[in-house]
Amino acid sequence: MTQKKMALIATKGTLDWAYPPFILASTAASLGYEVQIFFTFYGLQLLRKDISHLKISPLANPAMPMPVPMPVLVQGLPGMEAMATMMMKNKMKSKGVASLEDLRNVCIETDVKFIGCQMTVDLFEFSKDDFIAQTQFGGAAMFLGFAGDADISLFI
Repeated sequence: MTQKKMALIATKGTLDWAYPPFILASTAASLGYEVQIFFTFYGLQLLRKDISHLKISPLANPAMPMPVPMPVLVQGLPGMEAMATMMMKNKMKSKGVASLEDLRNVCIETDVKFIGCQMTVDLFEFSKDDFIAQTQFGGAAMFLGFAGDADISLFI
């Protein structure tokens, strides 16, 4: 029997969108899947050495539960993003949700491959030194070579 494969594409770089690729990848790898995540555009933020700065925005996020109903105008006020980020981090900590750093480390420990999109690195003029050592760089064709044989492919 061949090893199952899961291919993920991570395109978002906010706190709330950082959890799904790391949770799914670490879970699949723990179940014996071979896993690759292709980080492109804003998803590259998840491979930066320091990810503690990631934020969440209540603006244009109508599904985000707020303690009290807030009009859209209030959500756009200065300081609301910082407040929403603090509230989310506190809620996650109180519920025992692993930190992003911990989830990313579990992915590393379970041999999840992190592919940083070379085109996006060039586009945004990033330095490869900005990223964790476990980042491999490649293009869509490299990732599609893996994804084409994957049992599960997800775009996040």
